[in-house]
Amino acid sequence: MEFIVIIIILALLFDYINGFHDAANSIATVVSTKVLTPFQAVLWAAFFNFVAFLIFKDHAVANTIGKTVFKDFITLPVIFSGLIAAIIWNLLTWWYGIPSSSSHTLIGGFAGAAVTHAMIQNGGWMPLGDIIDSGKILKTIKFIFLAPLIGMIISMFYTLVMMTYNTWIKCGILALTGVAIWFTFINFQEKKIDENMEKFFKVDKYTLEVKKDPSKQEKLDHAIEDSHACFPYIADYEKKGGKAVAENIVKNVDLDRVIASKIEDKLKLFFKVEQLKILAEKDPSHKEAASFAKNAVDSLKPIAKNHATLGIDGMTTAMLSKVPVQPDKIAEFKKAVNINIQSDLAKEMDKANNRIIRFGLIGMLAIMILSFIYNEKIKTPSAQRTANNFKKLQLLSSAAFSIGHGGNDAQKVMGIIAAALIANGNIVDIKSMPDWVPLSCYLAISLGTLSGGWKIVKTMGNKITKVTPLEGVCAETAGATTLFLTEQMGIPVSTTHTITGAIIGVGAAKRINAVRWGVTINLLWAWILTIPISALLAALTYFIVSFFV
Repeated sequence: MEFIVIIIILALLFDYINGFHDAANSIATVVSTKVLTPFQAVLWAAFFNFVAFLIFKDHAVANTIGKTVFKDFITLPVIFSGLIAAIIWNLLTWWYGIPSSSSHTLIGGFAGAAVTHAMIQNGGWMPLGDIIDSGKILKTIKFIFLAPLIGMIISMFYTLVMMTYNTWIKCGILALTGVAIWFTFINFQEKKIDENMEKFFKVDKYTLEVKKDPSKQEKLDHAIEDSHACFPYIADYEKKGGKAVAENIVKNVDLDRVIASKIEDKLKLFFKVEQLKILAEKDPSHKEAASFAKNAVDSLKPIAKNHATLGIDGMTTAMLSKVPVQPDKIAEFKKAVNINIQSDLAKEMDKANNRIIRFGLIGMLAIMILSFIYNEKIKTPSAQRTANNFKKLQLLSSAAFSIGHGGNDAQKVMGIIAAALIANGNIVDIKSMPDWVPLSCYLAISLGTLSGGWKIVKTMGNKITKVTPLEGVCAETAGATTLFLTEQMGIPVSTTHTITGAIIGVGAAKRINAVRWGVTINLLWAWILTIPISALLAALTYFIVSFFV
C-alpha cells in the first residue's frame, strides 16, 4: 500500500477518534440536563456535525493547519509521525477522561515531527522560525487561553440576559445582539474575501518565495497589484453576489498573468512534475521521467503566457505541437488547460460567504425572543413552563454547537490531508483539495461522535458546575458563537476549551463559588501540556520512522 494512502487512513482515524473524544463537548450539557438520553444526544450531535459540511466552504482553519509548517519541511514521514503522536495522546487522554484538545494535539504533533526532520536534515540546530510559521503557532497558543475566556464572557452575558425578569428588556437585548452579530460577520466576510483574492493571485506564495530569493520581487508586486485592482468590485459582493462581481472583474481588470499562472499549475499536475520529483529523490530510475516532465512544463510556459492572443484552441494546438501527448490523453490535456477564470473567481469569493452562519445565529436568537414572548406574555408564566421552554431551546443550542464543532475540527484533518497531498505532488495548494477530502473528514468525525465519549461526559457535564437547561442553552449558544467567530478568523481553537469556558461562565454568572475551580485548574494544566507533549511524542516517532522510510 502506498504511504500516502496509509497517511490518509491514519488522518481519518484521527478524525474518528476526535469525534468520540470530543463527543462529550457537544452532548455533555444536553445529557446532564436530561433533555436527551445519551443515545439520542450522540445521534443529534453526529447529524449536525455532518450538516457543517454543507455550511463551511472556505476551509480557513484547514488552510491554517496545513501551513503551520513551511512547505520545505513537509514530508510524508513528518505527517505520519505527527498523526501517530496525536492519536496516541488522544487515546491516552480519552482513557483517563481528560478533556484535552484534539486540535492542539494535531498541531503539536505536526510541528514536533517537522522540527525533528529539519534538525536531522540540517545536521544540527535550526531557528524554529525557519521551520514553522511562528505567527500561526503563537496565535493558536494564545487561543488556548482566549477561546475559553471568550466562551466564558459570552456565556455570562447570555446567562445574565436570560435570567432578566423583564421580558421586553430581555428580548430587546437579544435583538441588539442579533444586529451586532450581523455586522460582525459581514466584516469577517469582507476581510475573508480580500484574503481569498490575495491567495487566488498567489500573494502569500510569492511573499515566501521573495524571502528566499529577492529577485522574485517583481512577481510579488504584480500579484499584489492585480489582486488589489479587484477590491473596488468586491465591495459590491453582498449586494450583487459572486457571479456578477466576477463578471465585472473580468471586464475591467487585466487577468492575463494570473490565468497564465493557473495554466502553469494545471500543466504541472498533468505532467505530474512534483510526484515524479519526489519519486526521483527516492529512486534514481525516475530521474529521466522527472526531467522530461519539468522540461515539458518549462517549454510550454511561454505559450501559456500568450493565451490571450492565441485563444484556448490555438494555445492547446500550439502546446500539443510543442510537446505531443498520447492520443488517449489529448482530451484530458485540453480539459486541464481550459481555465474558466470568471467561474473560478466567483467560487473563490463565494467560499467566504457566511450568510448561512449569520442567518442561523440571528434565527436562533429570533426563536428565543418569540419563545419568551409566547411563554411569558401570551401564556401565563410558570416555573414549569419556563423550564420546558429552555429544554426545547437546548435542542437548538446543542445543534448549533455541534455544527461549530464539526466545522472547526473536521477542517483540521482536512488541512493535514491536503498537506500530505501537496507533499506527494497530487495537488499544488490547499485550494486545489479534491471534494472527497472534506466529505470524508466530516463523515469520519460524525461517525466518531456516534461512538460517544462517556468518560469525558461526566467531567464536562457535572464536575465543573451543575448545569440546568437555562445554563445549558447559554453555554452551548456561547460555545457555538465562539466557534463560528474563530472559524471565520481561521484560528484552530479547541472545542473542548471553548465549551469548558462557556460552562465556567454560566457557573460564575450565578456565583463565583458555583464553579469547582480545582477541576478547572487541572484541566488548564492538561491544555497547556498538550502541544509540548504531542511535539515530543512526534519527535520520538519521527526519529524511529526515519530509520525505516
